[in-house]
Amino acid sequence: MASVASRCSGLLLPELQPGLAGFRSRSPPPLVHLRRGRRRRRTLSCVAPPDSAEPKTDEQEVKADLGEEKAQPSISSSSNSTPQEPAGEPPVPDKDLNRRVALLSTLGAVGLFASQRFKLGGFSLKDLAANAVPYEEALSNGKPTVVEFYADWCEVCRELAPDIYKVEEQYRDRINFVMLNVDNTKWEQELDEFGVEGIPHFAFLDKEGNEEGNVVGKLPKQYFLDNVVALASGDATIPHARAVGQYSSAEFRKVHQVADPRSHG
Repeated sequence: MASVASRCSGLLLPELQPGLAGFRSRSPPPLVHLRRGRRRRRTLSCVAPPDSAEPKTDEQEVKADLGEEKAQPSISSSSNSTPQEPAGEPPVPDKDLNRRVALLSTLGAVGLFASQRFKLGGFSLKDLAANAVPYEEALSNGKPTVVEFYADWCEVCRELAPDIYKVEEQYRDRINFVMLNVDNTKWEQELDEFGVEGIPHFAFLDKEGNEEGNVVGKLPKQYFLDNVVALASGDATIPHARAVGQYSSAEFRKVHQVADPRSHG
């Protein structure tokens, strides 16, 4: 066997020769004459060879064995698992379907816009104003009259337009329905006369032109219908002479000049 170097530098183990029963003796080192004086004690330090590995202790070897045993089931389980198939390519979008969705979205937007404009049932405030009886004519034809003060920007007015139209269709032959736009400076005197502070403002007049009561703002349709029926029947009073609901303030009216002085709107 080759000579084995110990961990302590400077020390050599005796070299073993195969076939010999003992060790080969080495000549003793020559004597060195030391000077007299203070003798320095030398120390020996153990240095591990650079290529030698640190021996593992029993505890480290046990931990290493346990780690290998734990790793084996995970490897076997991963090897037995079914390999995942690669994800396929994303489906090609259907152009016809996209067109249909776009068309439905457009129709929905148009419907929403129409509902916000309160163009419900094919009638709006402008349609009601166009079919209304002129105010001067209503005061002279001997019929009871319903005067509505409104504005194009009034959301409550636009919301109530379909219900007002339905009632007008039933009693148009017996009652005058008048529409007066508060933005029109032509009706400043009527605004003061009827005390209009909020719109829509409905004034109910008998056939002589005397006011029997008024309804202001958003109220159930039945309020308006009951008063109209009372006027058409010639009753001395109306059931809802003073009722106020949600309304738009007339103070925010947008005053403009009248293009046609004969216009009643």
